[in-house]
Amino acid sequence: MNAHELRSTYIEFFVSRGHAQIQGKSLLPDNDPTVLFTTAGMHPLVPYILGQEHPAGRRLTNYQKCIRTGDIDAVGDPGHLTFFEMLGNWSLGDYFKEEAIKMSFEFLTSPQCLGIPLEKLGVTVFEGDDAAPRDEESAAVWKSLGIPEERISYRPRSDNWWGPAGATGPCGPDSEMFIDMGKEPCGPDCAPGCACGKWLEIWNDVFMQYNKTADGMYEPLARTCVDTGMGIERTITILNGKKSVYDTEIFAPIIAAVEKASPYTYGTDVEKDKSTRIIADHTRAATFILGDPRGVSPSNVGAGYVLRRLIRRAVRHGRKLGIEGIMLSPIARVIIEQLSGPYPELAQNQGFIIEEFDKEEAKFLETLLKGEREFEKLLPNLLKDPRRLMSGRLAFKLYDTYGFPIELTEELAAEQGMTVNRAEFDDAFKKHQELSRAGSEQRFKGGLADQGDMSVKYHTATHLMHQALRMVLGDHVAQKGSNITAERMRFDFSHNAPMSSEELIRVELIVNEQIKRDMPVIMNVMSLEEAKDYGAIALFGEKYEPQVKVYTIGDFSKEVCGGPHVERTGTLGVFKIQKEQSSSAGVRRIRAVLE
Repeated sequence: MNAHELRSTYIEFFVSRGHAQIQGKSLLPDNDPTVLFTTAGMHPLVPYILGQEHPAGRRLTNYQKCIRTGDIDAVGDPGHLTFFEMLGNWSLGDYFKEEAIKMSFEFLTSPQCLGIPLEKLGVTVFEGDDAAPRDEESAAVWKSLGIPEERISYRPRSDNWWGPAGATGPCGPDSEMFIDMGKEPCGPDCAPGCACGKWLEIWNDVFMQYNKTADGMYEPLARTCVDTGMGIERTITILNGKKSVYDTEIFAPIIAAVEKASPYTYGTDVEKDKSTRIIADHTRAATFILGDPRGVSPSNVGAGYVLRRLIRRAVRHGRKLGIEGIMLSPIARVIIEQLSGPYPELAQNQGFIIEEFDKEEAKFLETLLKGEREFEKLLPNLLKDPRRLMSGRLAFKLYDTYGFPIELTEELAAEQGMTVNRAEFDDAFKKHQELSRAGSEQRFKGGLADQGDMSVKYHTATHLMHQALRMVLGDHVAQKGSNITAERMRFDFSHNAPMSSEELIRVELIVNEQIKRDMPVIMNVMSLEEAKDYGAIALFGEKYEPQVKVYTIGDFSKEVCGGPHVERTGTLGVFKIQKEQSSSAGVRRIRAVLE
């Protein structure tokens, strides 16, 4: 079975069991500062898991593109990926554990689906603790399906518990499904969930049945939900008996494109194989980020910074393979051809993708030259050191200030008969990572996972500002992304020139006038075509369900949106623009607050 067959088989199976297929969403979450990217299939569905009604109903299924950046430095080993696809099915207050597990079992073992032999299947369930009981209900269902007790492993909260998304909210135990890879057990306690490699996870069913309160209590939810997730790349690797995801048909044409660009043949050198895998993964991830309907350009902040890091890391590893000059856009073309079927936005945005790859590579080559020049400036003093040792502090300065990779600093030093104090560099780099991670953790304060009063007010104010911008600047203005916390709003929109102070004042006046009018905010569910006929604004290039929510604010604004919003504009307070600046080519950014 290949990836396309798995994707279609999964969707067809759950549609035949009463699930509505919904569209996968953008890699760049709208109005959610908790993460830079969509990190899991359930991420776009958080508002509905938290209680909102989904226009498509209570049984849903889809495939979702995801990016996880926490393991970028681990990419290159046989298993880690930056970009991956998730298959999922959801119950929003419909079925629960028994039906979810039975459907999972059927899909895994049925000859019409994955056809995995029963004797190769093992599962884990939550072992229970002081806060929540042992999940005997899930274990009993698995036993009834023929999974013997010795292949049902009870695991702690760290392994078999999901959530909540923030400090409080829906959460619950999960049940994970594993495949026996045929290896000898590592010991008498080896069981599903063991990390020795005998058992590999293929699927996960999350049962949200509790609400964690502010005082740390777990109260049963009146409306329980199910969220499942199956990674396409991992599953294809397991089903086809491959040792690495990079050995599957998913990556074969991408690696072939890397080989075509370089003098190296994959499979002949361990370190160069790692570089080949990094180029393949990072180019694939960057292609999807650039090709997203809300795609960003490489920059020094946020998602743009991650994109820049992916591209530059790929280029650096290309140099290790002996590749000179522009290398990534031909590889990107192969990825676009391979995946534009399930993701047509890649073909639609191909021109932008290729242009951005080429521009960023050219910039990075300039960076490398600049770094080399800075090294040469340092060289006279470095050569005075009889130890022939360059401090890690200086090496980190080249990295942090000029983006010059430590590996290239080491190469230049070696040419002069010198070494770099790598331990000192690694220490400085570790401190840098810790500061970055601490800053990243501060992102978990708002957005869809936070439906507190202020975040909801900012969601509504975004609609008012969007319409005000169109009135002041013209109908070409379209939302290109937003980021909302409980403290402020950030809004990106299409416009080719800086706004004048007069234009900013006019936008503020218009928004505050609508707030003073205390207009009602009304939500209606309708088809996308009806929404367009109604005059509602929708994001250009965004994927929508057949049925969408349209929020109407008095006689002022009509917009397709997932919500949430206040009931009347009079509750918003005073709107004030703090800053207007460039976000990327043809896109401006406004930061604003409600006082």
